[in-house]
Amino acid sequence: MIKKRKKHLLYLGNKLSHKGRNATGVETLGKQLEQEGYQVTSVSSFSNKVVRLLHMLSTVFVKSKKVDFLLIDTYSTTNFWYAYLSAKIARTLQLPYICILHGGNLPSRLLASPAKTNELFSKAKYNIAPSSYLISAFEQKGFTNLKYIPNTIPIHAYTYKNRVFDTPKLLWVRSFAEIYNPTLAIEVFESIQQKFPQAELCMVGPEKDGSLAKCKALAEAKNLPVKFTGKLTKEEWVTLAEEYNIFMNTTNFDNTPVSVIEAMALGLPVISTNVGGLPYLIDAEEDGILVPKNDSDAFVNAIDRLIAQPEFAQQLSVAARKKVEQFDWEVVKQKWDAVLQ
Repeated sequence: MIKKRKKHLLYLGNKLSHKGRNATGVETLGKQLEQEGYQVTSVSSFSNKVVRLLHMLSTVFVKSKKVDFLLIDTYSTTNFWYAYLSAKIARTLQLPYICILHGGNLPSRLLASPAKTNELFSKAKYNIAPSSYLISAFEQKGFTNLKYIPNTIPIHAYTYKNRVFDTPKLLWVRSFAEIYNPTLAIEVFESIQQKFPQAELCMVGPEKDGSLAKCKALAEAKNLPVKFTGKLTKEEWVTLAEEYNIFMNTTNFDNTPVSVIEAMALGLPVISTNVGGLPYLIDAEEDGILVPKNDSDAFVNAIDRLIAQPEFAQQLSVAARKKVEQFDWEVVKQKWDAVLQ
């Protein structure tokens, strides 16, 4: 039997983990594809946005005849233009490209830039969506070249733990950015500590737009013992998670955040805002709790409920772990092989 040659891929995205940012798809998925035998050239790691863009565009020019596919991490804000311009060059050079959709605010980009988004997405070989939320939003705009491939984790790296629900021990994991509304976690913790003086809050993640400094100042002003770890490696925060029993996701916009999937795998009951792709990831009252965005009272009530009803908390935990086992790389990689081969 002749074994098919694995494709040579050029992958464009923000490789900025060495600058203290969280690793993105180009670094995580790119590495996983390499381990499966694909030849992956990935860019760019320049901090300066203009230099990073020029590096991406020039690499498309240079590599266009040497690769089989161009993969593009595609976001809704400034980075949207990286994807748009790179794809325009790829079309000129007849290089097939695949947009990997990130960010819960892409539906807004479809509305804000209809001509540009139609040009980018309609001419892609595929648009890979990690959630039914984005599939639905793109279908409503008439796109048909869509494939659902969920965000993935190596499930064996996340040991499930049964937790004790006596005192709220809250964990928040995300980049400190305004769209993720980290100050809401501080507000929730202030109310929770009045009811549970021994309650804890740990916030994990790197600074992105000044929100970390703002959260630290807010916690200090309110005299709240919030633990800020800064950026941790995956292994470090997974180990840290063993000390906590509830995971909070306070975001105002989102898709299907890997940190929430990881929390579900670890057995942490998740309380999340009901935005973007979250209601497509979490079945409310079955494997997590969904609350309105920017509603501290709703978060507080949900935390109270988990502490008052530990059996319910445990039910959510077990169901969530079972659900995210379908996101294991050994399952998801077959979907990537189908697209790329």
